[in-house]
Amino acid sequence: MSGVTIFYALLAALCNALNVIAQHLGSITSAEKSKGWRFVVVLLRNPMWLAGWGALAGGFVFQALALHDGQLSVVQPLLVTELVFALALRRLWLRQSIRTVTWSAAALTCASLSVFLAMSEPQGGTQYPDSSAWATGAWGSVGLAAVLALLGMRGSVVRRTALLASAAAVMWALVAVLVKTMTDTLTEFGVGGMFAHWPVYALAGAGLGAEVFHQTTLKVGPLSVSQPLLVIVNPIVSIALSVWIFQEYFVADAARLAVGSVAFAAMCGSVLLLTRTAPSTMSSQSAPTTSPASATTEP
Repeated sequence: MSGVTIFYALLAALCNALNVIAQHLGSITSAEKSKGWRFVVVLLRNPMWLAGWGALAGGFVFQALALHDGQLSVVQPLLVTELVFALALRRLWLRQSIRTVTWSAAALTCASLSVFLAMSEPQGGTQYPDSSAWATGAWGSVGLAAVLALLGMRGSVVRRTALLASAAAVMWALVAVLVKTMTDTLTEFGVGGMFAHWPVYALAGAGLGAEVFHQTTLKVGPLSVSQPLLVIVNPIVSIALSVWIFQEYFVADAARLAVGSVAFAAMCGSVLLLTRTAPSTMSSQSAPTTSPASATTEP
């Protein structure tokens, strides 16, 4: 587990948080000036909104750098810190009132994540996965996401939101796998050669599918249901794919693995608490007591 990998992954999480805040502020400012198609034109002229896209691009680059030399089972869990960075930005930049319980949840998220990585010690991995592992892992992910999405077409709002959010999270995990593979192709064959191989096109297709599921999820139901699943399911599936496709592995010590598993569960619980107790909007008003936050998905 490289310190450089951790550094790049944390930078990616910070950039993603900056993207959320900047695009939200840009959208609010532009919404006061125009509606309809003119709103899109105004957004394209808004420096804050464009800065958000710049931060998003930076997040992608830093994630790719982290994944190139690092383990998927390290990078994807670290991206959960986007929620913590966003919370800090909402306090320092937007001057929002953040409840003590929310700060406590953020601290627990960081602490439990650190314990998980230290105890489980993800390591290993191959640059040239077996083709059968690739096929079963990738198509298995697509199939699982499709089944979840189909099941999410019917039922209560909560059920539909949960299933669609899980489908989106599975696809985002597959996107991370393809980003890692694309960076290997880029370094081996160069920019021109990258477009002569399949990973870049698979990445585009998987990214499009993930975004469609993601936006559908946001439209169907409340963030209190979708956001925790989007954040938690992604690293779980990413870890499974890292082991299956890239042959990553964890420390061979049952006691340490047990502690790491408990820490991961604690991280999931703290993420749920954080998202449910942070401010429900990005206004400067005090946080409500029951509404969920949108640290990663609020428009």
